Amino acid sequence: MTHIAMPAVDEAVIGRRDEIVAGLVAILGAEHVIATEDERRAYETDALTAYRAVPLAVVLPGSTEEVSKVLAFLNGTGAKVIARGAGTSLSGGALPSEDAVVLGLARLNRIVDIDYANRVARVQTGVTNVNITNAVAGQGFFYAPDPSSQLACTIGGNIAMNSGGAHCLKYGVT
Repeated sequence: MTHIAMPAVDEAVIGRRDEIVAGLVAILGAEHVIATEDERRAYETDALTAYRAVPLAVVLPGSTEEVSKVLAFLNGTGAKVIARGAGTSLSGGALPSEDAVVLGLARLNRIVDIDYANRVARVQTGVTNVNITNAVAGQGFFYAPDPSSQLACTIGGNIAMNSGGAHCLKYGVT
């Protein structure tokens, strides 16, 4: 079996964990920062469960502005950033490391606009495939990429992984 070589962990970043978490809490509030080991463990892997590492912290921003503030803060810390949607990837798309902050995008789940004439939907990254389809089904449309996890997987993950499914034979992948 071939194993993925994970990046080296920066012990200096781990040593500043409390300081980094405090900075994230100052930006998002404690309710949107997951800091305890038991709660972070839920984010130690995605659907590729052969590799696991409990991340330094998990943040759950609710707007583009909050994402920007978190990234600006983390830029100076040396912490790695791992974007994560629903965590359904079977190819390791959201695997964290111990010196990484997981940027959970599930709260960014709004459908912004649907333009039926041009067949365009503007959605936030955390909108699930099935919610896009449900939103447009009344007009005879659907979101073609249909991975087996379409009830849970999100548009951001679809874009990141170029997701497909059975419909991709006719309509193509993301």
